[in-house]
Amino acid sequence: MNAYSPRLALLREAMVKNKIDVYIIPSGDPHLGEYIPDHWRIIPWLTGFTGSNATVVVTDTFAGLWTDSRYFVQAENQLRDSGFKFVKPDSSGKNDFTAWLPENTSDGNKIGFDGRIISVSRKRRIESSLNSKAVIFLTDSDLVSELWTDRPPVSDSKAFEFPIIYAGKESSVKIGEVREKMRKMEINYHLLTSLDDIMWLLNIRGDDVQYSPLLTSFAIIGEEQILLFVDEGRIPYKLAVEYDKLGIVMLPYEETSGMLSTLPSDSSILLSPLTCSVSLFNAIPSGMKIIEDFSIPGRLKAVKNKVEIANIGQAMVKDGIALTRFFFWLEENLLSLMITELSLAEKLNLFRFEQAGYIGPSFAPIVAFNEHSALPHYSPTLETDVKTGPGGILLVDSGGQYFNGTTDITRTICLGNPSPQQIRDFTLVLKGNIQLAMAKIPAGSKGIQLDILARKALWASGLNYGHGTGHGVGFCLNVHEGPQSISPADNPETKTVIEPGMLISDEPAIYREGEYGIRIENLIICYQDEETEFGQFLRFDTVSLCYIERMLIDKSLLDQKEIEWLNHYHETVYEKLYRFLTDQEREWLREKTNPI
Repeated sequence: MNAYSPRLALLREAMVKNKIDVYIIPSGDPHLGEYIPDHWRIIPWLTGFTGSNATVVVTDTFAGLWTDSRYFVQAENQLRDSGFKFVKPDSSGKNDFTAWLPENTSDGNKIGFDGRIISVSRKRRIESSLNSKAVIFLTDSDLVSELWTDRPPVSDSKAFEFPIIYAGKESSVKIGEVREKMRKMEINYHLLTSLDDIMWLLNIRGDDVQYSPLLTSFAIIGEEQILLFVDEGRIPYKLAVEYDKLGIVMLPYEETSGMLSTLPSDSSILLSPLTCSVSLFNAIPSGMKIIEDFSIPGRLKAVKNKVEIANIGQAMVKDGIALTRFFFWLEENLLSLMITELSLAEKLNLFRFEQAGYIGPSFAPIVAFNEHSALPHYSPTLETDVKTGPGGILLVDSGGQYFNGTTDITRTICLGNPSPQQIRDFTLVLKGNIQLAMAKIPAGSKGIQLDILARKALWASGLNYGHGTGHGVGFCLNVHEGPQSISPADNPETKTVIEPGMLISDEPAIYREGEYGIRIENLIICYQDEETEFGQFLRFDTVSLCYIERMLIDKSLLDQKEIEWLNHYHETVYEKLYRFLTDQEREWLREKTNPI
């Protein structure tokens, strides 16, 4: 018996005591963000599974965990003898806990969960899966707090000001823009549940969430006041004085639901069902008009201003220096040192820490060798870490948080002599990356319309990849930021219009299971191009700065415009980075960026 079986037994006792037949625990916190503070990492405490994404369902006779493909091997190992079963997806790959529920619940069953950590949209998905069952939902069932006696405390770190030299706009200007949008939408109140929305609006950052500089808080924007729910003492005195002048009233974090319940029932409120918890939603007065959509700050911050764009250019230079030194170091030491996936991830982080204004990684680095690179979201762990060496494909997907912005870049290199198939696969992926980067599109185009540009060459050879092509990126905020997205999926994100100023990833790929994977990712910014009799057109500029592995390119597969784009890009990389490098590094980069 390990440490987790007794915890499962205690949870079942609590379920009996509270008359709950099925208990659901998601990976989540009250803000439903991508990365979860330790205080809310319930699943690792309960089950021993430490992956970043999972859902647990417990009954009196069953305890199951669902997760995504990144963690299949890890889940099998970590759940052994815990009392929890890893539930693999079916052959379609789409099976999740909502498919299990209707087959394993009965009329009259009581289904409980902590409504603070389940979004409105997820609850509706659960309800939809059980629409043929007469079940009862208990949405305020926190069974964990009393059991988890050594639970990590919530963070009490202080916010810090994000200066105008980086933000580009005063907070007062941003607040005015949001209120103007609210007036046009005839909305009285706007509930902000996403931490990055609040950080952007108030020009602050924090240290509560791994990989993203966020401060735990809620906010309600009214026509005259903003209620900021944040624990006392976490806002420095200087900022508190400025907030008072702006009509920002600070209230205890725990009072968010209570204040929501006091809003006028004949008014209206805007919220996002993706990040609004069931608990907050249920606190809204009956009769109040609820408008569900992306948040207004979410849409505004997706379009970077001129100051932010200038800063992004500086961040890309810093990131490019770190990446150049990293790959140079790898080539120099590949044969003489014991180098593993995990040690490479740490080494790259150290190179980034040498750059001024570096805060930390923007996500868990993906350093994947050979067959691991065929797993799109693989990140090395102690259980999966392997030695790298000559004769294989290495995929490195990483990013950094800088005061100047957020980076996300993927490079695939060959540690040895590549096979003809690897060269062909790489070149087809490169064609897709370049075609999207070179795209000239009419204003009003959406991400779902652009996705084909990155896939056309792959499709022509009977190849494809199973994830999206591009996601929005924040500015010293979340590395994955909506609402824009480039993907074949039919959803509100891919139907968001691409606008000038948006920062988006461009990352086509190919994965051969059990062999290798290839992905090339740059960040691109949208700009206005020419206006013709047929309307306004837009273009993209590639801002990431790192060489693309020439030894993996079959020039005969590229057309002349693609060759010109690549040669121009490589010259840009060299010109922007060479002066910051040592003589050896500079000579090495010159060779890597010579024309093909």
